[in-house]
Amino acid sequence: MRKTLAFIFTLLLLLGGCNRAGLDSSKNVAEGSHLKGPTLERDLAEIKKDGKLKAIMVYSSTTYFLYRGQAMGFEYELLERLAKDLGLQLEVVLADNIDAVFDMLNRGEGDIIAYGLTITEERKRLIQFTDYLYTTHQALVQRKPKNWRRLRRDQIEDRLVRDVIDLIGDTVHVHRKSSYYERLLNLQEEMGAKLHIDTIVGDYNIEDVIKMVVDGDIDYAVADYNIASINQTFYPILDVETPLSFSQRIAWGLRKNSPQLEAAINEWISSMRKRDTYHFIYDKYYVHKKSYKRRVESDFYSKNSGQISVYDELIKSAAQDLGWDWRLLASLIYQESRFDPQSTSWAGAGGLMQLMPNTAADLGLNNIFDPAGNIKAGTRYLKEIWDRFDNIPDSIQRIKFTLASYNCGYGHLLDAQRLASRDGKDSLVYDRSVGPWLKKLGQYKHYSKNFIRYGPVRGDEPYRYVRDIFLRYEHYRRLIPLKEEIQESPAA
Repeated sequence: MRKTLAFIFTLLLLLGGCNRAGLDSSKNVAEGSHLKGPTLERDLAEIKKDGKLKAIMVYSSTTYFLYRGQAMGFEYELLERLAKDLGLQLEVVLADNIDAVFDMLNRGEGDIIAYGLTITEERKRLIQFTDYLYTTHQALVQRKPKNWRRLRRDQIEDRLVRDVIDLIGDTVHVHRKSSYYERLLNLQEEMGAKLHIDTIVGDYNIEDVIKMVVDGDIDYAVADYNIASINQTFYPILDVETPLSFSQRIAWGLRKNSPQLEAAINEWISSMRKRDTYHFIYDKYYVHKKSYKRRVESDFYSKNSGQISVYDELIKSAAQDLGWDWRLLASLIYQESRFDPQSTSWAGAGGLMQLMPNTAADLGLNNIFDPAGNIKAGTRYLKEIWDRFDNIPDSIQRIKFTLASYNCGYGHLLDAQRLASRDGKDSLVYDRSVGPWLKKLGQYKHYSKNFIRYGPVRGDEPYRYVRDIFLRYEHYRRLIPLKEEIQESPAA
């Protein structure tokens, strides 16, 4: 009976908090922000002219992360589809933590905050929210007793906070600009008593804070229930069943002066939520707990060890000989084989770097499925191509010529250079010059010209090949930083 009355009282407190927008909390949150609104004009028309949708994201195991060489995450997968439907290229701008995202948006460092933001009146003063993506509630994150596996359920319950009144005098840790901070301020008003709210300082995301609870560094934190629950799968000592709010809408954030972008995204979200694809993506990251545990336990979950693949050491050694950033070479190998050393193509290419048998033989490689030999030979082949483009002064452009040649052949790049020159473009620049002409080399009206020497090629394939390797490389650079990030370009 006592627990029932306590639970009812807790719900009444929460209901009061949902019916009243905290006046003090709105003041505090507004004062904590440096920017009260956007400082530039950039709506959908400007974004489309630029060709890029810049998304501000926070690194976490549900939003945006790297697993077995592939960028993943709930927000990331949705963003990929959004950008494609808008005819834009997605560019991720990584924030250190949730406290930074609002000013980054209003300064114009990104066009959208793609992170699970709770819609609150206080935040509406700073940004415009999209239509909601899903609903959840805030939950208290706490530890079960150390010997909880040997205790009865009622003994465990007696040692956990189930009534928010029991938090009076205790310390709860949250980020300053999080909706959790606002909620705790409201709870103080409702209870007529003070909570010790310790704000998190530093580059910690919500999962880092949850891990602090697990490790015993702090006793209590607050998280959205879907995030807390999926983390509980990996850390069974956690309890996340004490609610601190009723259902809240979770959305993305936009600048207030982006009505065209807002309308386009809201239309897309409304349509997307009705599709099975949306529910599959949501379940993948927030419901399928076994998959989550497998990812987080893996050595190739980027936050664990900084590894991309089991072949990282081989790739690093080969990249050093080539003079490239090893993460760029890793991106190429992922593109070729998904790090599968037994991979073969329809044309007979095989191994990690998909070498043709004749090419492998010329490079002295007898077994194309040997990982070390394949990487060594493939890198030698890249170096041979790289050396052929020694008249290209810009290292980034030279790398792109090399990658395109690796995919479709050196001769086709020479033909694309000839087309670019005849068009008055710079034949030593891949971007916006030779690359676009390479795409057109599959058309008869172009490959039939008398100065074209190597015939037709499906130019879309090498064009996408170079683009995708560099896009993935950018993910690797963000999520697998070097010990000392001293390189300004992919070439050493």
